[in-house]
Amino acid sequence: MESLSFSTRLEFEQEIGRCLARANQRLDLFDPDFSLWQLGSSRFDTELRRLLIGKGHIRMLAHDYSHLKQQCPRFLHLLRDFSHAIECRVTHPNERHLTDSFCICDDLHLVRRFHCDHARGVATFDAAPQATACSKRFEELWPRANDAMQIGTTGL
Repeated sequence: MESLSFSTRLEFEQEIGRCLARANQRLDLFDPDFSLWQLGSSRFDTELRRLLIGKGHIRMLAHDYSHLKQQCPRFLHLLRDFSHAIECRVTHPNERHLTDSFCICDDLHLVRRFHCDHARGVATFDAAPQATACSKRFEELWPRANDAMQIGTTGL
């Protein structure tokens, strides 16, 4: 098990990058709006495409997807290209008070910010017990969430 604390945006991006590089099967992502994530960057696009080409799956849960729709055209292309393997849902209104943020990779690796307004958090690798706690929470939120950001014949 490897655990590392981080406190800056750059460190958060580095830890998310390390987590994505280890992804083989599934990513479960939760953030109020994904504005601090670099999902539109070429580095993350490359890692996400690698996962998806290898038959991986991504589930995303957010309160609001405006940032991704307006600022991340590369991610929208990824969503279009792999709409069969990326699910985006918006949280139920009763859960909009949730303010943490996390990335769970293959139920084994976890990057978690304690509050969405700050970069401070922890990255834990090869540690299923730590990832399981967030994974259980994600699984509780997922069925109550509504579909969002679906690509159709008319676009978003």
